[in-house]
Amino acid sequence: MSRILCVLLALLAFDSHATTLLIYGDSLSAGYQLPAEKSWPSLLNHDWQAQSLDLQIVNASVSGETTQGGLARLDKTLQTHTPDWVLVELGANDGLRGLPPTLTRQNLDQMLQRIQRHGARAILTQIRLPPNYGARYIGQFETIYPELAKQYQIPLIPFFMEAIITDPALLLGDGLHPNSQGQEKIRDQLGPILTPLLTRH
Repeated sequence: MSRILCVLLALLAFDSHATTLLIYGDSLSAGYQLPAEKSWPSLLNHDWQAQSLDLQIVNASVSGETTQGGLARLDKTLQTHTPDWVLVELGANDGLRGLPPTLTRQNLDQMLQRIQRHGARAILTQIRLPPNYGARYIGQFETIYPELAKQYQIPLIPFFMEAIITDPALLLGDGLHPNSQGQEKIRDQLGPILTPLLTRH
């Protein structure tokens, strides 16, 4: 066997064992109004490649996605990408549309079940809402995430927009979505959380 062929086979074997993290979110992870390479998942994936880590990110986030839409396309997405881990960052659009928290919880619950049945490990991201939605609604909505994380014994990542939403310099003109600097800030927040989590298992 030629030396070149041996090297190619070794590279293929290396790639086949790379741990894949599927980012399954909405516009906050899709890089809304930005080039794909400027989104925080792409930035973090670039960092991992630069560090020669055996990790890779597939970003299947869709701007405007609700938990209902996420649930509807989940099975096909899992079959297509066969991830080892799935980070679920959904629910913000449910809350902004005032959908019943019970529906959001039901959809997220079913997603976590399907992810585990697929053989992947789930990670959940906390979602928070603006205060003008009222304490009762916000309380019902925001407790969904820690309760599901406890139920399924999965990691719960703090809401990554917490330090960004109050800084106009990190937001697009709509005052809601992170700009390129905001995406870098999210990458800087999540990298130290996700990297050891994925390499430890």
